[in-house]
Amino acid sequence: MNLKKSMLLVAVILLVDQLSKIYIKTHFVLGESVTVFNWFKILFIENEGAAWGTKLSDIFPISDELGKLILTVFRLFAICGIGYWLYDTIQKKASTTLIVAVSLIFAGALGNIIDSVFYGVIFDDSFNQVATLFSKDPYGTIFHGKVVDMLYFPMIDTTWPSWIPVIGGNNFRFFEPVFNFADTTISTGVGILIVFNKKAFGKPEEA
Repeated sequence: MNLKKSMLLVAVILLVDQLSKIYIKTHFVLGESVTVFNWFKILFIENEGAAWGTKLSDIFPISDELGKLILTVFRLFAICGIGYWLYDTIQKKASTTLIVAVSLIFAGALGNIIDSVFYGVIFDDSFNQVATLFSKDPYGTIFHGKVVDMLYFPMIDTTWPSWIPVIGGNNFRFFEPVFNFADTTISTGVGILIVFNKKAFGKPEEA
């Protein structure tokens, strides 16, 4: 797989990711949901932190603003590293499996970086209103944007039987996390590296 094909894959993923996020931001109020199937909903939330909404300010004694800035800067360094990894694998004519996997991870990470860096200055707030693109009253500043999530798969939504100790009577929901298309491509790329490890890191392809 050459650089041109890799960049085309990245561009398609970014286009789908950003169009879906912009549509949700400009058509949904924060917290609004639409049921597609019983096991699949479109639920608009915004993630200010890392995976699962974790904030650095929840772990360290720093402000939310500083924690968000540190996280965004870290992501920028990470995306540079992943970008170099992708370029290096292509230059070394690594396996197509590896190049596709790294392309998926790079595109997904870049998609979420766009939210973190720019969404705070191009959208207004989504709380109790539908956001406006290129608003004159943005909700944040550069590097302080919130990542848009909307894919929700509550495939099991039930209650633990009352006879079970401790958790009996409590709600049980699977799968609970809300994510976006970029997260999906990152997870897919990582999954490919794990499942097809030998094929991904096999001998370089012939020129």
